[in-house]
Amino acid sequence: MTTIPDRFRAFVAEGAGGTVSRGTRTLAVDDLPGGEVLVRVAWSDVNYKDALATIAGGKVARISPLVPGIDLAGTVVASDDPRVVVGAEVVAHGYEIGVSRHGGFAEYARVPAGWVVPLPAGLGAREAAIIGTAGYTAATSIARLEERGLAPGSGPVLVTGASGGVGGTAVRILLARGYEVWGVTGKPTVAERLRSLGVAGILSRDDVAAESAKPLESERWAGAVDCVGGAALAYILRTLRYRGAVAASGNTGGPGLTTTVFPFILRGVALLGIDSAGVPIDERRALWGRIATDLRPLALGDDVTEVDLDGLEPALDAILAGRAEGRWLVRPGGRAYP
Repeated sequence: MTTIPDRFRAFVAEGAGGTVSRGTRTLAVDDLPGGEVLVRVAWSDVNYKDALATIAGGKVARISPLVPGIDLAGTVVASDDPRVVVGAEVVAHGYEIGVSRHGGFAEYARVPAGWVVPLPAGLGAREAAIIGTAGYTAATSIARLEERGLAPGSGPVLVTGASGGVGGTAVRILLARGYEVWGVTGKPTVAERLRSLGVAGILSRDDVAAESAKPLESERWAGAVDCVGGAALAYILRTLRYRGAVAASGNTGGPGLTTTVFPFILRGVALLGIDSAGVPIDERRALWGRIATDLRPLALGDDVTEVDLDGLEPALDAILAGRAEGRWLVRPGGRAYP
């Protein structure tokens, strides 16, 4: 039986007077929010949303102080719900985690049982954290595209933001499923890595951000996973093939979209909005089952940087500055739990 300590370490962001202080503190179990399941967090990961939760004006944090971390994976050490057993390895993400209740940047987290996903066979806690919300969003995007008819023989698939968590994982899932994949990145080192994985071609950010007076351009892409939005999404819409589709999940390129109705009414294309935060738990658990099997990313575990709670600030700063490549994993306990 696991002994639950009275005190544990957590990375905390606290706003006051228009500024946010952040760093490692000691919390008590009683500081955690209500919920039926207590998890010893073995792994979390760093997302752009986590970084926004730690800065003034980030518009993510809904409480203060807040333990950020929208993803967590670890072992159940206490449970008031018979559907989630003590000793089970689980992952939890989305809903209010790391936004309006304490998240994964701590040695322990408490969550409602209805937010917990028991890990499917073949997927460990570290792998689940590498995937996290970003990989779950990528897998959802591909599943939605395939529900609409996309298949490996359909033609090339474009992935924007290929240096990030969603885009990078989408590339790896698509390659594992046999697609011809093209990536968009402005980072030469990332482009080289993508080619080594088997990506067919690379576009620069400028290629997809340029404005066009044409409402439609030459049909190029059978489908696309867009993590950027803005001008990139507009480019995709006017270059999709007949009855193609784009799964859109990001807005780092801006929330606005300048387009026309012509891609939709002349080519019958579809814009599929992808949400990962509020997905019903049954759907969430089912998709995680697929992530462990047919939607498993190629070379899972490559290009990963690990930090502990004391090393989180440089990782958060790097992702805000656009310097992050690959995935950042967080070991809240300072070591990998067995």
